[in-house]
Amino acid sequence: MTGPATRISLTRLAVVVVAAVAVVAGVVAVERPLLTPAASSAPPVFSPYVDVTAMPQYEFQTPRNQYQQDVTLAFVVASETNPCRPSWGGAYTLDEADDQLQLGRRVLALRSTGGHVRISFGGQAHRDLAAACTDASALRAAYADVVERYDVDTIDLDVEGAALADSAAGQRRAVAIAQLQRSRPADDPLTVWVTLPLGRDGLTANGRAAVASLLAAGVDLAGVDGMAFDFGSLAPDGMVATITTATTALHDQVRAVFGEAGQVLDDAGAWARTGATVMIGQTDVAAERLTMSDADGVNRFAREHHLGLLSMWSLNRDATCQYPLPTVTVVVQTSCSGVDQGQGSLAQTLGDGLLTPLSGAEPAAAGATPTPTTTTAPAPDPRASDDPATSPYPVWDPLTIYVTGMKVVWKHQVYEAAFYSTGMPPDVSGSQSAGAPWRLLGPVMPGDSPAPSPSVPVGTYPQWNGTTAYVGGTRVQVGTTPYVARYWTKGDRPGVPMVGGSPWAPVLAPA
Repeated sequence: MTGPATRISLTRLAVVVVAAVAVVAGVVAVERPLLTPAASSAPPVFSPYVDVTAMPQYEFQTPRNQYQQDVTLAFVVASETNPCRPSWGGAYTLDEADDQLQLGRRVLALRSTGGHVRISFGGQAHRDLAAACTDASALRAAYADVVERYDVDTIDLDVEGAALADSAAGQRRAVAIAQLQRSRPADDPLTVWVTLPLGRDGLTANGRAAVASLLAAGVDLAGVDGMAFDFGSLAPDGMVATITTATTALHDQVRAVFGEAGQVLDDAGAWARTGATVMIGQTDVAAERLTMSDADGVNRFAREHHLGLLSMWSLNRDATCQYPLPTVTVVVQTSCSGVDQGQGSLAQTLGDGLLTPLSGAEPAAAGATPTPTTTTAPAPDPRASDDPATSPYPVWDPLTIYVTGMKVVWKHQVYEAAFYSTGMPPDVSGSQSAGAPWRLLGPVMPGDSPAPSPSVPVGTYPQWNGTTAYVGGTRVQVGTTPYVARYWTKGDRPGVPMVGGSPWAPVLAPA
């Protein structure tokens, strides 16, 4: 699987009062894309991939329904500058992903909905950690760093391309993962799946050897997931027949390889350790595409055989392409499927009946339009107000003008502006729906501290003077920190909090 690599006056006081009254009078209906926590702690069977580094970002942290509650984030690979340092897609270190993609915050946001996160190591496009890092202890530490940072209980080893043919890398990987599993507390085990290329006859010889290597090293392998796409040629009966034939062959191989390792499985046990990942819509092979009807057929097969795992590449692509792209295209897109889905979702169609039920919620019908849940916001707790001293971004201000990309903290959550807005609290009803001005990134995290103030060289703008009157749009600086006047002001020092909000806003990008 592939993916591109890709911080007063009475007038002002009156405005604040009006805004506050409007919020209270409306009994702020808070948008709750957050789902009811799952009744069981066991991961669901259906776990679609999310391409973390693809742009535009997929908002996995605010799942629209239960079919998006369990995600497999892809891919962790070797850094381009340090072969033993894990990175996301070769483009972001773990720290950079937290800073630039807000990844850790978004993982916590998903968990607050009752969702579940798996991490996938490998993929096709970049250097696999085990292939790049030849230091056994450093490799083990790299895997542990990712598992501990995101506090995950399930990982996926996506082994393909050159990494699959590298037997030495396979041995290093197997030993490192086995040691990592043994280091975990008995009440907090690490579940491991391996994902491998699948042909119409099942695994390749290298794929089978990769499974045997993991088992021989002592890895407690939950199962083998086959990439059921890019076959090159389809069975006469089409896409579904090809996928089910290949997955059945994989089931037989799983039973055999586990048996050779001394783990005897019956037929049902082998199916429970067999998985399939499909590529939705148009695949990398022009003649192969998975439609809504095909997805329904794959779902029936998975339910009939009690498949251990079903996945898809990827949630980023689960949408009909929009203008200027054609609805149907043979050129693979990263943000749409290339097939006509109508109003349906391929994730819902594939995942129907394969989820751990959510407490108090019935699974939506496949293809149904998800409906966000709303609830009445409780009265703000004055003991739990947002503290600028510990908030990673400025606390939302009803008088500040926000533009695309600006981040704020509101009620202990971090939001990012999707476009220009002012006076719209980030958590009001509809603020998380399509076309809304704010998107939720996730909670304020322990250890967060204020983002550094913007800085420009002395002399870029005039220094602020308390005796000078400034009109809206005028730029000044205090020391090296630049500000812009939002309206006429005199004597109000930039950067000093005041009732109703400051007439000054920081300049994020000097002109």
